Amino acid sequence: MLKIMRKCDCCRLGLRDENGVYIVPMNFGIAEQDSDIKLYFHCAESGRKTDILRSDPNVVFEMDTGHSVAAGSTACSCTFLYQSIMGKGVASIIEDTEEKIFGLACIMQHYGHENLCDFKKDVLKKTQVIRLTVSEWTCKQNKEK
Repeated sequence: MLKIMRKCDCCRLGLRDENGVYIVPMNFGIAEQDSDIKLYFHCAESGRKTDILRSDPNVVFEMDTGHSVAAGSTACSCTFLYQSIMGKGVASIIEDTEEKIFGLACIMQHYGHENLCDFKKDVLKKTQVIRLTVSEWTCKQNKEK
């Protein structure tokens, strides 16, 4: 499941407030700590997502990769190839500077830029880092016809 997760390039967070369900696509980083999976995200300091997380930190997430159509001899024999992960967990807005740096470094590593982790303090103050501690997750795939 982690191998599939590492191939995904977008994680969609599902949140809920009094106005309904809110889904937002985000870039992310992955940290394995003991047997826990933690996902890190970054965003602006304010906005609907941040407001929702402050009032209800319970979120769901979805990510997918490996998309293609496997053609068949007829329309009904075609299939769609994919790998997907869905889960839920509790999100926290990180205030600690060291964990912010760690989370941002996880994001940079996930996208292949582990050498670009010189985060400026003035930018760190304006950057919101969110940690999602995964409590449940499942994986589904259709890799072959």
